[in-house]
Amino acid sequence: MAVYVGIWALLLALNIQAGSGQMVQMDTSKSGFVGSQVELRCVFINSNPPVKISQVTWQKLLNGTKQNVAIANPALGVSVLPPFKERVSFKHAAVRHRTPSLEDTTIVFSNLQLSDEAAYICEYTTFPAGNRENMVNLTVYARPMTRMTLTTPTIVARAQKRKMTVATCVSANGKPPSVIKWDTRLKGEATYQETRNQNGTVTVRSNYVVIPSRETHKQKLTCIVTYRNEKITDSVVLNVQYEPEVQIEGFDGNWYLNRQNVQLTCRADANPPVTIYQWKLLNGSLPSNVEIKNNTLFFKGPVTYDLAGTYVCDATNGIGTRTGIVDVNITEKPMAQGPPGGVIGILGGVVAIGLIIGVAVTVVMVHRRQQKTRTETDNDLIAVAAVADSCVTQGPEKPESPTRTDLPPVHKPAPPPPKKKNSDMKGHLTSDDIQVVHLDKEEEMQKLPLQPPYYDMAPSESTPFTDKPDSGRHPEEPLNPAEYMSYQRVCNMEQFPESQPAPAYPPVTFLPQHPYTQHPSNEPMYSNTSFPTHGPRAPFTFPKEQSV
Repeated sequence: MAVYVGIWALLLALNIQAGSGQMVQMDTSKSGFVGSQVELRCVFINSNPPVKISQVTWQKLLNGTKQNVAIANPALGVSVLPPFKERVSFKHAAVRHRTPSLEDTTIVFSNLQLSDEAAYICEYTTFPAGNRENMVNLTVYARPMTRMTLTTPTIVARAQKRKMTVATCVSANGKPPSVIKWDTRLKGEATYQETRNQNGTVTVRSNYVVIPSRETHKQKLTCIVTYRNEKITDSVVLNVQYEPEVQIEGFDGNWYLNRQNVQLTCRADANPPVTIYQWKLLNGSLPSNVEIKNNTLFFKGPVTYDLAGTYVCDATNGIGTRTGIVDVNITEKPMAQGPPGGVIGILGGVVAIGLIIGVAVTVVMVHRRQQKTRTETDNDLIAVAAVADSCVTQGPEKPESPTRTDLPPVHKPAPPPPKKKNSDMKGHLTSDDIQVVHLDKEEEMQKLPLQPPYYDMAPSESTPFTDKPDSGRHPEEPLNPAEYMSYQRVCNMEQFPESQPAPAYPPVTFLPQHPYTQHPSNEPMYSNTSFPTHGPRAPFTFPKEQSV
């Protein structure tokens, strides 16, 4: 038993070694068009040492069923079976020799048909290696027949304005199916339909639908058929018949008495052309001096009031009749001719452009002015905030007198010299420094002479308003009233209330209030007008307050 097993293993090993070098070479796929020729390659790669080829068989595999196509046998020769006998042959003549060479058994299909599309097997029978085979897929294409036709030779535009098919594009019996598109200026729509035929081809049909009108006449319509990588185009020009479109020309609105050589012409756009023109005058008959030639009325002689009226022209063709109307009025004198329309158009354009530029400039200026206003407002707010911060940082003492009213830093008089008796009153006025006058009548106030002001030449003590190191102002430079008000509201809310009742009489200050001449005094006088002067000046001090 062991001897038989060893022999069987030896034979199997030899078979595997011999078969390892054998192979059938074929293309994976082939294709061709109907009616063309195609080759199906089949080459046998033998082993070393070679095996014996007993037979080569070509088979057609379709839907799981095999059908013999051609056979090559070294002893029996070559045989091609029907229905391929007339169209299939072996490519190399050596296959048909008495001592054939069967290493290359390529076959050729002539006059390819759609029914030839299938998978084909090339099978080699060898000894002692057995059978070796391979397979190729054959695809058959069918080039479509493309045509484009008008639905009817003549398309008629009706008054109902109904849609109708004006042209049809067909790509018939194509494999694979084609794609149809339209190229035109017409405002229409396309419909598509595919039909699969029994032989595997597809017919594609597309109709183009429009509403026939005068505008569609003589319009070009192009059908573009795309089949694989090819494009096929076909075009037609629409011939649309329509009723006349009538217009009467010749009246320019300036027919005046005694004008010569006037006429009216009936213009009609029609397909087919107009064959009959008829003129008439509403509510009357044509003037006696009118001559009709074809589509024109010639008025002989000078223009008179008899030519006035409504003229009607009826134009008729094979589709229908349409009418044109014009009202003619006669004036005594010629009408003044206005400027040409082109000049008016140019002037209007220039005016419009000027208005547009003006509006744009105004918008830009307003926008810039608003930005500038916002910037100034922000700067004012920053200045007020800086003053408030300075006030909080330095922390000036609150005045003890509740009746005192602070003045702006430049106009505020300096406090009197400190008294020796009480150091707590340093820098403030006392009752001895203020003159109080009670006036009941305005006349008495006017009669009262103004006391000469008293000035103290001694330097006053430093205050937050006069000697602030970083104030950035000179003593002679007045503050802006808005800045002063903001400063007072920030730093002296108790001394400067938001609203105060107007005093019965305006306060009397150290400045002259009446236009009378004062006697010169030996005491130095200082003005608070803040005008700069030339030359060196003594240190500036403020006079004491004087109140009445």
